[in-house]
Amino acid sequence: MKIGMLYPSWTGAYGIFGHFARKNSSWPPYGLALLAAMAERDGHEAFMIDGQLEGLTSEELAQKTVAEAPRLVGFTATSPFFHIQRAVAERIKELDPSIITIVGGPHVTIVKDQALLPCFDYAFVGDAEDSFAAFLKALEAGEDVTQVKGIYYRDDEGAIRFSGAAPWRTEIDSLPYASRHLLHSRDYQVGTPVGNKTFATIQTLRGCPWRCIFCASEALNTTRIIMRDPKIAAQEIDHIVKTYGITHFMFLDEVLTLKRDHILAVVDLVAEMGHKITFEGSTRANLVDDDLIAHLKSRGLVRMSFGLETVNADMREIIQKKVPMKHYVEANRILNRHGIEAHNSLMIGLPGETRETVRETFAFLREARDVKLANIAITVPYPGTELHRMAVSGEHGMKLLSEDFSQYRRYGTAVTEVNGLSPQDLVNLQNEGFLTFYSAPWRWKAMWVKHGFIGVLLLLVRLGRHMAQRWRERRDAGLTAVGHAGSPTRPNG
Repeated sequence: MKIGMLYPSWTGAYGIFGHFARKNSSWPPYGLALLAAMAERDGHEAFMIDGQLEGLTSEELAQKTVAEAPRLVGFTATSPFFHIQRAVAERIKELDPSIITIVGGPHVTIVKDQALLPCFDYAFVGDAEDSFAAFLKALEAGEDVTQVKGIYYRDDEGAIRFSGAAPWRTEIDSLPYASRHLLHSRDYQVGTPVGNKTFATIQTLRGCPWRCIFCASEALNTTRIIMRDPKIAAQEIDHIVKTYGITHFMFLDEVLTLKRDHILAVVDLVAEMGHKITFEGSTRANLVDDDLIAHLKSRGLVRMSFGLETVNADMREIIQKKVPMKHYVEANRILNRHGIEAHNSLMIGLPGETRETVRETFAFLREARDVKLANIAITVPYPGTELHRMAVSGEHGMKLLSEDFSQYRRYGTAVTEVNGLSPQDLVNLQNEGFLTFYSAPWRWKAMWVKHGFIGVLLLLVRLGRHMAQRWRERRDAGLTAVGHAGSPTRPNG
């Protein structure tokens, strides 16, 4: 049976800021490649099309897919880009209604039957690897696929039914290597402190034990910690290096240094195999120290990311960010000392946010010389999160303005108000934050290495927009002042 795995292009939704999204987030679709590997392991023929990498429109992706004449095609969806998957699936159904369309991913797991739109025949929830394999087996044998756990489907009358919850995975060692041979694996590139690198994604650990309010940890059961045997993880890295010549790795582990001995064992085994790799990942600021970073650097670490979010103590309590701020200062200092690029993520518009708390965070960034790189995103209350519940119920000054998930983007737009800060206020503050941060001369080199000429150009665009906004504010303030001289019947004079 021929099966296609499709990954539509999504960065166009960010407009001019799509440059940063393409440069920093155009990663191989690891989850889809893993499902393709499950299909191939069971004797099916699989193909993958990464519309993001290939620059395909939804129409082009649909046409290219139908030309492959698959029996079935699969999508994975996050909330902000579910509408893009839907558009591609709708077009495929128009071109060839016989093609079975399935969809899974975090958005589907959260909204459940609401994701089973007419363009999709089946929706998978939870860990889909085993249910997907069982589904393909039943489909090929002509058996009743609705007996497979973990799927939404339609009965003969068109009513949506659920087959029952599938068990969550308790191990990942039995999973095959992702089918990277179905992708243009040599074409995935990322800028690093040691030059532009062809890279691959790899996962050695699933899960994060914490419950920050902006993560859908309850709905997605992400607090389970599942580790691969370090030998198996190292063997996959060995396979990638030997098969594709790729030596830079993006670790998808939610918290790379959560289990210190685990990640050290993986990179030590890779070194014992004779490979000199480089790699990067994300962790918590209180889970790094001098000895650990020194060892990881010796094994190829070049970049580490942290979620700083906000410096305001009350807001950090609300969002359940329980790492004391002192650890972020020290973690950046440690990484700088060892020549490792530290990347810090922040959000504005969190519950409890005011213009004063935003400026408090900006003031910290302005003076924190050890913080060389930072990303400032506008808070998005994704469905399934505690943050979404707060926004809906109006807690801590939050007000949700839209349930249109296609608008749930982090740059240049906002779907919430908070304590009088409008969406436009948040966008203006985001621009101000980037300008405040990257106007410091000691950050220019890091910005150039990370974002290049286009990044500098877009920073100038932000500067222009910010200056235009300030001019409009001064103009409006002037008009208001003139208006005060008018009479009650002619308030503007």
